[in-house]
Amino acid sequence: MQAGTEVLAEAVHLPVLCKESIDALNIRDGGCYIDGTFGAGGYSLEILSRAKCQLFSLDRDPIAIEKAEYLIRKFGDRFSISQGCFGDMEVLLSSVGIGSVDAIVLDLGVSSPQIDNPDRGFSFKSDGPLDMRMGSEGVTAEHIVNTLSEAELADIIYKYGEERLSRRVSKAIILARSKERITRTSVLADIIRKVVPRRKKGRDNDPATRTFQALRIYINDELGELKRGLNAAERILTPGGRLAVVAFHSLEDRCVKKFLAERLGRNRGVSRHAIAQEPSYRTASFKLITKKPIYPTSLEVQSNPRARSARLRVAERTAAPSWPRQWFND
Repeated sequence: MQAGTEVLAEAVHLPVLCKESIDALNIRDGGCYIDGTFGAGGYSLEILSRAKCQLFSLDRDPIAIEKAEYLIRKFGDRFSISQGCFGDMEVLLSSVGIGSVDAIVLDLGVSSPQIDNPDRGFSFKSDGPLDMRMGSEGVTAEHIVNTLSEAELADIIYKYGEERLSRRVSKAIILARSKERITRTSVLADIIRKVVPRRKKGRDNDPATRTFQALRIYINDELGELKRGLNAAERILTPGGRLAVVAFHSLEDRCVKKFLAERLGRNRGVSRHAIAQEPSYRTASFKLITKKPIYPTSLEVQSNPRARSARLRVAERTAAPSWPRQWFND
């Protein structure tokens, strides 16, 4: 096997719900598509292999960008990739002369290569520096846990980790850092495990799961990025264009569900007075392709345990005008 083929074979490791996601996009010859979360390149490879199309991929992680070389060699000018966040895809596409696309796929959260690399600091299962940044910029988890107040830490852990014992965790972190700066994932995980009992059931049975999730989401502004990305997708998708989003936890999925509910005109939380003032906003800009989320098969979960919490939602852009951005900032 040649070296280039070995690299390609390694990248063929499919991401979660890959077939279901790409099936939903209706890939065709001559189409233009976005993979907003390149990761290890599984979605991109699948899209490019299905038709003679154009693909524009994004990833905020410079390491992921470096690994895209095998696709450039294989598919030439049909494939391009840029370092950046999918929330900025409208601007990034405009910079290369692309104004609209036929489909977008987003695989949310941290990628397997990032989790599996202890030096990235995402995992509580292995020791590494307390980093957790998906890109190369911004503050690290080490900075957050060693500088924020007890109340600020508790709020982050509760809001983004849905950890009911957030105040107990933040208090333990404050006490530990008063003795020595917290710099390693293993040290933080042990601090949490001493004050949070292990859950008997559920995927997050390690006491550190929810706090690590919370810190990661906060540091990378993952929910803010998702909201910006959904708004951008609405503006650049052509009528009939598809949006496929794979979420891995309830916070992400609720965000996607709320956005689609609003764009379908189903958000009953919007004031009836506001609707009366802006009647055009009620015109549905999306229609659902999947009325309920699609989950991985038991076989996929068996082969990839990380798939167990994944869920896919797919919607299709209508010809209606995009809604104002401020309608999805909460």
